Amino acid sequence: MNISSNFADINEAKTNFTDLYTSNDPRNYFKYLGQLDYIIPHLAQPIFSQLIKARQERQDQPVTVLDVGCSYAINGALMKYAVDYEALRQRYTAPSMQSLTSAEVLDLDRHFYQAWPKVPGVKVIGLDVSKNAVRYAQDCGILDHGLAIDLESRDPTAEEAEILSGVDIIVSTGCVGYVTAKTFRRIAQVARNGRAPWAANFVLRMFPFDDIAATLDGQGLVTERYEGATFVQRRFADRGEMEKAIRAVEMRGLDTDGHETEGLYHSELFVSRPAEEVARRPIQGLVTVVSGANKLWLVGANVLGSYGQAVRKSARQVGLIPPGGPARRQIATPR
Repeated sequence: MNISSNFADINEAKTNFTDLYTSNDPRNYFKYLGQLDYIIPHLAQPIFSQLIKARQERQDQPVTVLDVGCSYAINGALMKYAVDYEALRQRYTAPSMQSLTSAEVLDLDRHFYQAWPKVPGVKVIGLDVSKNAVRYAQDCGILDHGLAIDLESRDPTAEEAEILSGVDIIVSTGCVGYVTAKTFRRIAQVARNGRAPWAANFVLRMFPFDDIAATLDGQGLVTERYEGATFVQRRFADRGEMEKAIRAVEMRGLDTDGHETEGLYHSELFVSRPAEEVARRPIQGLVTVVSGANKLWLVGANVLGSYGQAVRKSARQVGLIPPGGPARRQIATPR
């Protein structure tokens, strides 16, 4: 089975939120994912900022960040402006915003982002298959460039390659599993002067990162997995999603106790940089993190967490998880 079809099988565990990413504005995105305490952009923001700062120390020109699977460029807004995730969530879920047309929301957003101080020396490119989301993010001023393309199925055009050639850092907060090593290879191949961009990916524990790490290794990058912490993405939508996710994670040989059994999707952080950068400042010493595991849930009690052990037992009874789970291929941390 190839990696794409394998990812497709694993994705069957997740609730399908495709419609949220194709709306004409971000209100539904925040409305429905907000109900599930979707917080990974909030947890990723300080880490991305620290990586941007580290990159700024190594070059004179502004740092260009490519957000893969950007949707409405929430990560981009947090990297580019002095605004926080909770402020955005409250903005788009406010009752006063719900009766407006998408055109009216867009007009307000143009003024909203213009009013916030910009983080100096940062440019953001957004990449996503959703034309509506990318167009909105570019029109309201978050993205310096928006690319509504599918690099899983084709190479970038000459014009697209020119835009991608200047990327300094690739980031993602959940697109791995929908995109594979194909996308990362096509981005790296058009890097200016063969200078591969750094990469920082938050990957749900149900998905392997090995093939992407191998692809980045071929571009001269060493991948480190952040040790000692995982990062909450959101609460599970229901018990069925929780059971399927636990099964998928345990099929990888990972222990779900204290993670998915708490009713939460957990991600791991993988950072890829040149070997000399890793040797100079390993990821454990480069960034400080907040995992989100002790978050006070804003929307409601995390009820599913109380059923964790029962759900895990049910997931295991399917009979697909071998005793002890399969051996896990580790991303080596250089020493």
